[in-house]
Amino acid sequence: MDTKGPPEHEKLDTEVELRNHVANRLMSRRDVIVADAVAAFPFSDGARRLDADYCVRLGNQVVGVLADGILEDHFEARGPGISDLAAILEERNLSVGQLFTFVHIAMSTSIDELSLDPRISPFTELWPKATQIVRRAAFAFLAAWATRSARSPDQSAIEDELTTLHTRPVFDAVLTKECHRAERFEHWLSLMLIDIDNLSAINRAHGYGVGDRVLERLGILLRSQFRQHDWVARYTEDCIAVLLPDTGADDALALAERTRSMIEDRLRFRDYRTDERAIVTVSVSVVSSRAIEGEPVDRAQLQAEAEDLLKRAKSGGRNRVEQAVLLPRLVSVEEAGSLLKMTIEDILKLVAESRLAPVKAGRRVRLERTAVEALAKDR
Repeated sequence: MDTKGPPEHEKLDTEVELRNHVANRLMSRRDVIVADAVAAFPFSDGARRLDADYCVRLGNQVVGVLADGILEDHFEARGPGISDLAAILEERNLSVGQLFTFVHIAMSTSIDELSLDPRISPFTELWPKATQIVRRAAFAFLAAWATRSARSPDQSAIEDELTTLHTRPVFDAVLTKECHRAERFEHWLSLMLIDIDNLSAINRAHGYGVGDRVLERLGILLRSQFRQHDWVARYTEDCIAVLLPDTGADDALALAERTRSMIEDRLRFRDYRTDERAIVTVSVSVVSSRAIEGEPVDRAQLQAEAEDLLKRAKSGGRNRVEQAVLLPRLVSVEEAGSLLKMTIEDILKLVAESRLAPVKAGRRVRLERTAVEALAKDR
């Protein structure tokens, strides 16, 4: 593979040209991408501990296969790249879950590296297409591996057979990584749970095959409802989870309401035994959490809050949305100024007067949210 990339004056007018550029960029920066991925990869596996040299070999193979797949726009399940990867995995008997985790990290670090390329950086029109190419390639990579794998379907599946959405193990692995990513970039992260109302009653009234048809159609509807980089997965038997990176509370709530309404309008079926038409509704919970440096999104709290809210939506009459917002304990000086409607100079004066106590968090100085909110109430 040519790792030099196209000359600077060449335009990336077609998808083929963009794919070539992305693939060459990944290969030319493979050492950096692999180093970042290995640094983020959890080495421990139960009683075993994976050595760094092994993880570097794994990383080089993963990034190489990813780049080749981007270049060719295809992954061959029995091709030499994935076959060589299988040999590396067998050395330590790595699980499919561990492979997925590493591929997801490599995908994220690859996108981070692409952001430094001025030709396709986040400030260019090509950025959404370039990131989509990498994400789709990562999914196709894992699908090719699942096809090749000799493991049982429960172990190797990354796609739920009925809904064609991601499986729960995939969602669990992604949630951990997106929580870390939200902290790194100080982004919002939102989690939505969508639960079919009265699915057991629908099955009893119309036949047990109807429930599967409803879930199948729900998967089809939801796949088209969300962005390419959102994660939609079957969370439980009749509940779908949607993970929304870089999505704040207002946008997440609007999306949840739109999703609930869309399902009520479009997810209908006819009982062919009675010719009766039935409308399907869902209850939705949505929790948004803001991460800052040194104060990451609490994965367990995010899930627990979403599950509790879903129960509240059910008990409150169903076909409704419940929302919660989880804010960090600390705020920046700029955010404090916004809450108090003061300039930064005014906030610094309050700190100097000991009316607000600064808190060191990572590389920055923060303020206690409760103290700022207390001052805001007094104003």
